[in-house]
Amino acid sequence: MSPHAAIATAPAAPIQARPATSRPTAGTVGAPAAPRAAAGLALTERVAGQEQLLPAPLRDLLVSLHRTLEPQRRARLAARRERQAFFDAGGLPDFRADTAHIREGHWKVAPIPRALQDRRVEITGPTDPKMAINALNSGAQCYMADFEDSTAPAWRNVLAGQRTMAEAVAGTLSFDAENGKQYRLRPYEERAVLIVRPRGWHLDEKHVRIDGEPIAGSLFDMAVFAWHNAATLMANDRGPYFYLPKLQSMEEAALWEAALSQVEEMLGLPRGQMKVTVLIETLPAVFEMDEILHALRDRIVGLNCGRWDYIFSYLKTFRAHADKVLPERGQVTMTQPFLKAYSELLIRTCHRRGAHAMGGMAAQIPIADDAEANERAMARVRADKLREVTAGHDGTWVAHPALIPVARAIFDQHMPTPHQQHVLRQDVQAGRDDLIRPCEGTITRAGFENNVEVCVRYMAAWLDGNGCVPIHWLMEDAATAEIARAQLWQWLHHSDPRGCHADGSPVHLDDGTTIDFGLFERTLAALPGRLGDTATLPGGSRIPEAMALLDQLTRACHFIDFLTLPAYARLA
Repeated sequence: MSPHAAIATAPAAPIQARPATSRPTAGTVGAPAAPRAAAGLALTERVAGQEQLLPAPLRDLLVSLHRTLEPQRRARLAARRERQAFFDAGGLPDFRADTAHIREGHWKVAPIPRALQDRRVEITGPTDPKMAINALNSGAQCYMADFEDSTAPAWRNVLAGQRTMAEAVAGTLSFDAENGKQYRLRPYEERAVLIVRPRGWHLDEKHVRIDGEPIAGSLFDMAVFAWHNAATLMANDRGPYFYLPKLQSMEEAALWEAALSQVEEMLGLPRGQMKVTVLIETLPAVFEMDEILHALRDRIVGLNCGRWDYIFSYLKTFRAHADKVLPERGQVTMTQPFLKAYSELLIRTCHRRGAHAMGGMAAQIPIADDAEANERAMARVRADKLREVTAGHDGTWVAHPALIPVARAIFDQHMPTPHQQHVLRQDVQAGRDDLIRPCEGTITRAGFENNVEVCVRYMAAWLDGNGCVPIHWLMEDAATAEIARAQLWQWLHHSDPRGCHADGSPVHLDDGTTIDFGLFERTLAALPGRLGDTATLPGGSRIPEAMALLDQLTRACHFIDFLTLPAYARLA
């Protein structure tokens, strides 16, 4: 059974109905605001079951959110473009002078709820039923259900994910595989705590238009999940909880605060009921961590080192800076000084404010048929988790259930308490230059070719509706594909005379070969031969389309902010 079949085959009413009443009184969780015609909302596609998932009162809520917040979202996206233009002209990010009083002030975030006190191991992944059941049953403290980097937002996927979440919260979620294996949820108290990651502010939901404009994917994902599940989650002391992605400033955090507060008011939830963890996965955001915590201080419980997106953001921020070219992806590890400074500053900032400092992702997949290779991979995981826990992190991420006991053993040994906010890391002195200084390293031919392969294979799968793809025993998502794509652009446009930022200082492979568009063309042309029978690969039929898209993105003089933006136009 396809993970998308849940919408078409689900029974008529597993999702709690909401009465179309007048404005709720305090405590009437789930009741919508005063009804008004949702004449401004139109759905551009039709999937079986969408009327049940998007009933009229919920559509009213979406209309209200969009009309209130869309102008502010557009303003924030414009501010991003202005800031990037400053960087492209040679400017550098830095701590803000106008918010020094926030960084220097003595304040803390609101108390952390019981369900989020211990987060030593969290598993992340897409929102299909099989993944959700495995993650909730995995023994991890939390499961981050990802509507963003692990989900290709085809309309069927978005709605199927919301149905999966609703059935998971209700405890009715099940999945029967084609081989006859049955997947069922464990008892409530044995399940991981559910945390949902909606899409970032930059992504539209093109299938829902309000007053002729697409609604923000972030607002759609958050509001639909909250509307269906807030009552049950609150009754069980489980949220709703969210991970907020790709913020770049305190103003963007304040926009989330406005959105969450509005939904709480419209659903009759107590203020601050919906808790959030913010991913610090953009370079500008690392200079505003105190400010982001302050903007969300009534509901934020932590910050997370979103390492892959952070590396991508470093590349994107400094795309025009020839002195900020990075080596191949495999050498840009968290032990590199600029990434070490980022993670340790995050720990110090969080613990000073009473928030959790979450570590980053272990993307390894167990290698079943090669014990030696598998042990080397697991050794890298153990070393990474040991670095995190001894630095002071309160928890970490894994992409595969088999890594949970590996990560937990390290954290249990070195963190006997639920968290370690008592580790204040006052020794950390991470200044502006520490956070932006690039690392040294090389670019191997294998590293160059791997970037091309990862980009093409991931984009092909994404265009085919799959946002989370195993490639060479790593779980690749949009963030890791973005690193590969951005590195290709950076190397080529600074090295080749035909590039947009070439300054006469070519970039070379470690064997002396100049990185130029000829090398890129040859590598791309040779890829189908390297891949062999693409029929066995996720999205294999879309390989030629993905190759053409990578070629377009890589040659463009203007760096496209996110590969998912042009790819989304091709997604049904």
